[in-house]
Amino acid sequence: MGPRWKGRASEAKALADPMSKIISDLHSSLVQSEAHAVLAGYSALLAVEAEQTELLNRACFGRHIVTAEKDKQWYQLGMEEGFYLCHSLKCLKIVGEDNSMKNDDELWLYMKAKKETFPLLYKAYSHLRKKNWVVRSGSQYGVDFVAYRHHPSLVHSEYAVLVLAEGEDGENGRLRVWSDIHCTVRLCGGVAKTLLILTINKNGQGTATPSCLEQYAVEERTISRWSPEQCREDPATVANGIK
Repeated sequence: MGPRWKGRASEAKALADPMSKIISDLHSSLVQSEAHAVLAGYSALLAVEAEQTELLNRACFGRHIVTAEKDKQWYQLGMEEGFYLCHSLKCLKIVGEDNSMKNDDELWLYMKAKKETFPLLYKAYSHLRKKNWVVRSGSQYGVDFVAYRHHPSLVHSEYAVLVLAEGEDGENGRLRVWSDIHCTVRLCGGVAKTLLILTINKNGQGTATPSCLEQYAVEERTISRWSPEQCREDPATVANGIK
């Protein structure tokens, strides 16, 4: 299942404005402004100027929050988004709820305490982001993430992403029986998405510090539903062969 562009000119617009360039511009802008966000429960709140508002929108980071302030715009970053900007791109500082600046290790511990599966989800999120996919929450479709080839205003999401841990049934026991696979694939097909399974192999590493991520390996697998009505050969060819 290929990309489904929203309009005739959408693909050309995406090619003319690659996501890698947008991310690079966002990185430069946040570094220059010494941007910092504030932890708030399961998210981080970021105050930005007009230029950064546009870049965050184009790069699909966070969710805009409407406030009465006119000189600043506020964005709510998800846990994976905030840690990616802080740890991977190193263009954002994050302040804790106690108003102290958090280093990567402290932020990692905070995220893990809030969400037990954060190490696996973040590895999957960063794996796709580094390949210039736009990654958003997949809760609407019963999956972890959905992946877009470019901005959602230009193209529909192409993959519904589930994140699994290699050989750890207790951490996420999804897709362990055939009925789970069948239902998930049917759901993805119904919303015109391909199911992408990202299996994280920790390779014997723990989750004590974010440095463990370097040793984690990601296996990609797509699963699609085969329909018996779909023949491998052209129907006309088969008919001529019978004659």
